[in-house]
Amino acid sequence: MLTPMVAGGVVFPGLFLLSKNTLQRLPQLRWEEADAVIVSARLVSSVQAVMASTAGYIVSTSCKHIIDDQHWLSSAYTQFAVPYFIYDIYAMFLCHWHKHQVKGHGGDEGGARAPGSTWAVARGYLHKEFLMVLHHAVMVLVCFPLSVVWRQGKGDFFLGCLLMAEVSTPFVCLGKILIQYKQQHTLLHKVNGALMLISFLCCRVLLFPYLYWAYGRHAGLPLLAVPLAIPAHVNLGAALLLAPQLYWFFLICRGACRLFRPRGSPPPSPCQPQD
Repeated sequence: MLTPMVAGGVVFPGLFLLSKNTLQRLPQLRWEEADAVIVSARLVSSVQAVMASTAGYIVSTSCKHIIDDQHWLSSAYTQFAVPYFIYDIYAMFLCHWHKHQVKGHGGDEGGARAPGSTWAVARGYLHKEFLMVLHHAVMVLVCFPLSVVWRQGKGDFFLGCLLMAEVSTPFVCLGKILIQYKQQHTLLHKVNGALMLISFLCCRVLLFPYLYWAYGRHAGLPLLAVPLAIPAHVNLGAALLLAPQLYWFFLICRGACRLFRPRGSPPPSPCQPQD
């Protein structure tokens, strides 16, 4: 178990530092630190997503028996990915910090104000990214122990399908980068937005009904009978995993309404509620 976790602890921060230093030091680029940090963090998230999706596809397609079949990648990649979630909490804070500095709210006025300003930035970060930080903490503190201890080698098919939820992440990351550099009205942003919406719907929202359907087919049960046939804590866990996906999907749909709404037309109230 230790070897994959150590490897993940080296790969993800190392890739971030390599990308950041490359963007800053290449003569053709010479990016500012803030830009290099933000893009590098998105790049690492995208790389992790591609790796997780690939591992999930291999595992899920290799398990013919959805309960008993096993694949070594299911446990290996789960262990490898744990350091990513820890690293990403810090990387998201760095992105928030640099955005705060760019807006002119940094604590450069004097050493006495630095601790207070840092705490203010940290509080702002936790307020803005609370759900994502909570998601990452649950992945490390709850989902990882459950996948290693509680499963006892069963259900690799379902774990592989859950790993493929990361398919939408590269589109989310590219969308954030395009927004950061004010490219919201480009064709690339619109195409990426459509792909993000479709992939998020299929791989994160509809994933859960699919998992219930797959178990129902295995057990000879209709879809609507599956929740009553499985333990209550499994339904609770699925609901807790699905809830943030539905919230994020709502935000994506709201952004899509703004993106594809004709210019000059009033915003439709169902898609863009008042803040």
